[in-house]
Amino acid sequence: MEHTAVTVLEVGAILLAAAFAGWVARRLSLPAIVGYLAVGVAVSPFTPGYVADGTQVSLFAEVGAILLLFEVGIEVDLRELQREHPAVLWAAPLQMAITFTAALLTFSWLGLELTAAALLGLAIAMSSSVVVVNITRSRRRTTDPETEHLLIGWSVLQDVVGVAVAIVLLAVIGAGQPIGMTLLGGLGFAALAILGARLLPRVLAGMRREPDLFLAVSVASGLAIAGAGALFTGIPLALAAFIAGLAISEGPVSKEARRRLLPFRDLFAIFFFVAIGTLIDPSALGRGLGWLVACLALVAVAKSLVILGLARVSRLPAHPAQLGIGLGQVGEFGFVLATVAVARGILPSEVYAALLASVAISIAVSSIAARLIRRPVRGGPAVVLPG
Repeated sequence: MEHTAVTVLEVGAILLAAAFAGWVARRLSLPAIVGYLAVGVAVSPFTPGYVADGTQVSLFAEVGAILLLFEVGIEVDLRELQREHPAVLWAAPLQMAITFTAALLTFSWLGLELTAAALLGLAIAMSSSVVVVNITRSRRRTTDPETEHLLIGWSVLQDVVGVAVAIVLLAVIGAGQPIGMTLLGGLGFAALAILGARLLPRVLAGMRREPDLFLAVSVASGLAIAGAGALFTGIPLALAAFIAGLAISEGPVSKEARRRLLPFRDLFAIFFFVAIGTLIDPSALGRGLGWLVACLALVAVAKSLVILGLARVSRLPAHPAQLGIGLGQVGEFGFVLATVAVARGILPSEVYAALLASVAISIAVSSIAARLIRRPVRGGPAVVLPG
């Protein structure tokens, strides 16, 4: 009983500290995520002072990642993207291919084994849908509706392509089960997801007037499908949760499910980013500064600049610089894939610390920089706002 009380007290204290840090960050015109990360660093075992229970924080982070990516899966509407902005359907996958190849070659040249380089390359190629959504919702945003729509659409396409590649990559390198079992399990998971896509929207449609049951069934179904996918295929739960979200992404109930899930997603997102902060080891990072520079350089050159160029070539109705900068971060998928690499013992601690630091730095920079640029007026130059 006493241990439970201490755990509840710790969880509440961390959440309050994160909320206060997020409030301070916003008063300083910084994203709230910066405050969450700072709290994580402050209560980590690598800094002086109070140390949070790593098991509890990691549990909340894992559940947070599952709910975050489940909600992102619900948000996917590829038919709308194809109808309104068909060029993004080839531009986003092409960007991922270019970024992944550049990162794979760079990390291999720097001495990582091929499997670790491939996982990190995929992590660098994908952005954070959570950060992108925060950019488009910020009260201080300078984005226009077209840019906001394409920011979300591009990041969602990254998630779709990235999850497909991750499943194949994890099967090939044997991160889960043998490839034959993984493929067989993948077929079973696909059948389960298709069945869920057929039945779940109908079940939820009949529960709209019962919000408690609607929320319970939608979340429980997502978690159950995600758990089954992880068991069948051996892929991380967070990736399976994204596919589970796709099961109810079509139809009129998807917006309702997403609206009711948002408060829980936002709550667990706080713990997710706090957990990332607790994992950053300054001593390991000191040994991996070169890796940190490499990660950030790849995000800036092989990702943001590539997106900017593709946006211009495809003539998307968005501000190219805002699109490139807004997607210029390493996101939650990077954390998931790096964790897989660490669990397999193929990623040195200094590289892991460098990637986690690049997640924190790139999120902060992209969230702030995306607000400093306005769309050109009547063909004139872009307006850069003072900091």
